[in-house]
Amino acid sequence: MHYFTVERDGSAGYTGDVDASHKWGLPGIICPACKATWSGGSKAYPSVDLTPVVALGDFEKARPEPAEEYERLRELVRPLLPPGAVLDPGSGMGPLVGSAQGRFGSLVSPYPWWLLVRREALEKLQAEGLRGLKGCRTQLRFRQRASPELLELELLPVGCAHPDCLPPGRKPPCTRCGRLGLILPHDLVLDATTLPSNLDVFRLRDFSTVIVCTEPFVDACQRLGLDGVTFRPLPTKGV
Repeated sequence: MHYFTVERDGSAGYTGDVDASHKWGLPGIICPACKATWSGGSKAYPSVDLTPVVALGDFEKARPEPAEEYERLRELVRPLLPPGAVLDPGSGMGPLVGSAQGRFGSLVSPYPWWLLVRREALEKLQAEGLRGLKGCRTQLRFRQRASPELLELELLPVGCAHPDCLPPGRKPPCTRCGRLGLILPHDLVLDATTLPSNLDVFRLRDFSTVIVCTEPFVDACQRLGLDGVTFRPLPTKGV
């Protein structure tokens, strides 16, 4: 199986812009173990409805919290998450809420860690038998009359970078908060032993700003004429 990154196609001539954030989110963390104050934010679960949670206001404002409070809030939402979800400080939940304007392609990646899709394009991809394509409604206000219906793909975090592309002598992730503390490798190589067999598009678990898709996904997009993003091959390596 061959794999590719999914990236915004800046040469396509689309002017679409999205200014939004997820309706709810976990706070950042002040970690007593690694002494870092951080929030990721690239892991998101737009299908998750937090309205059953007591004290919903605790998930509406971005802020850092001491580790104990962050962990308490994390466990409140964990039962509502889809199978395979991984929670990090700053993880988003619920629909994208905000504004959008301009011309959009079939697939939209306003930021490297988001992938939106027109409803009709998603239906075409699902009809191709691609695996794990879950489109979630957004709450985007369009500043124009002719506006598309954009859905956000829920991308589970799975798959990791191969150790050979990471710096030698690196520290292991923090045992308390899980912080990796590494920048994305320039020459990313995927660890073939960690890649899913049931998903055609997903995000990496350790570098969750990277969206990865399979060759069947690329082939279907090209055959159907779905534009707005580009695909760059990613090498893989086993143990």
